Amino acid sequence: MRFLPDSREPKVAIIGFGYVGCCLGVTLADQGLYVTGIDRNPHLVSELNAGRCHISEPGLSEALEKLRGTSRLTFDTEYDAIKDADVVVIAVGTPIGPDRSLITEQLEEVCATLAPRLRRGQLVVLKSTVAPGTTRGLVRPLLEGGGLVQREDFGLVFCPERLSEGNALSELRELPIIVGGCDPESTHSAAEFWKRALNVPVCEYASPEVAEIVKLADNWWIDHNIALANDLARLCDVFRVDVLQVITGANSLPKGTGHVNILLPSVGVGGYCLTKDPWITWNAARERGVRLKTIETGRAVNDAMPAYTHEAISAELARAGWDPKSAKVAILGAAFKNNTGDLRSTPVKPVVDGLLAAGVTVSLFDPLADPAELRSLMGVEASATLEEAVDGAHCLAVLAGHEPFRQLDFAALRECVPSPCLVFDGRAYYSQETIDELRRLGFDYRGIGR
Repeated sequence: MRFLPDSREPKVAIIGFGYVGCCLGVTLADQGLYVTGIDRNPHLVSELNAGRCHISEPGLSEALEKLRGTSRLTFDTEYDAIKDADVVVIAVGTPIGPDRSLITEQLEEVCATLAPRLRRGQLVVLKSTVAPGTTRGLVRPLLEGGGLVQREDFGLVFCPERLSEGNALSELRELPIIVGGCDPESTHSAAEFWKRALNVPVCEYASPEVAEIVKLADNWWIDHNIALANDLARLCDVFRVDVLQVITGANSLPKGTGHVNILLPSVGVGGYCLTKDPWITWNAARERGVRLKTIETGRAVNDAMPAYTHEAISAELARAGWDPKSAKVAILGAAFKNNTGDLRSTPVKPVVDGLLAAGVTVSLFDPLADPAELRSLMGVEASATLEEAVDGAHCLAVLAGHEPFRQLDFAALRECVPSPCLVFDGRAYYSQETIDELRRLGFDYRGIGR
């Protein structure tokens, strides 16, 4: 059975209007499709109907406002709104528990609620990150609980979300889509849908398990590569060479179909995906008697970077003659990623905790993060301005490389701080020219592996 209309653009319902659902829904509507966003949070739906965006993503608020009041993008709290949809996308959160196993309660609730409302001919697309086997082994039987039969009555595919925060809207229009269906017609229908909807390349696979593992493999690779970069930075520290020079040289080597591609070290790995998805992979393998040691190692290396950072800051303060118990450190940037305000699992949190435990006075400034959320998470009142944060600081710790921090007027800031003052570079990756200028101005400089 074919699961896509021939005569018109397919109508889409997206269940779960968090980060992934919102970015996807707004993009599809902007491309001319009719989209219904379904979320059980009435406050969120009310905000979306008013054109107010709850997601910090460049261009998303403007795109949502442009669609406000049009029939292209509507919102509802009830699942009955899927009745007119041709494609139903599930994009709810899938966290992990203390034992690192996938928590599927929200996904199960969605499927159980969706099942009696499905109609023949609909295509269900799962975008929530899951362990291998979840689409076929959990989602399919739950959806069939409403009386319809997958393949005979409705299609089911797994299409992972692979967006990079800060670039989501452009990547939705560029990145290849991974499609793994529970049957050939589901796969082909989903591939045709994405080509028609977004005009992007589609990689088709004969099973959802391939697509599920593709998503996990991507984030496994990223996390492990960053761990390599972080260990490399620690090596470069003891030999007093610049890790960025080493990485540039190493990445010039052709290998396979590209080049060696070592990523950049930093204060640590945060966010929702990289701290979670490798453990989903690890746990799925463990349940089948396989131990994935590279995941254990990569996670341990990256989780240790905040301690490495606050210990390095304290050591540099002591070397400069400042007692950490009487020193002030200005944390510039608290988000887990440059140029976002996202504080989820940010590695800056344990850095702040470590400095406070050492008796350091900590000020905090992040122009992109919500001040109330900062205060609640960090236990430190956020400074209203950069000048307030750095006033009297013995160290300026740039722990998120937001664009404003790449353009700091260090000559002006020099008047606000004692001498010597350390600039600790956790993620700005200042050029050698900037480092030379800092030293000319009387600052000390230390970076991760620099």
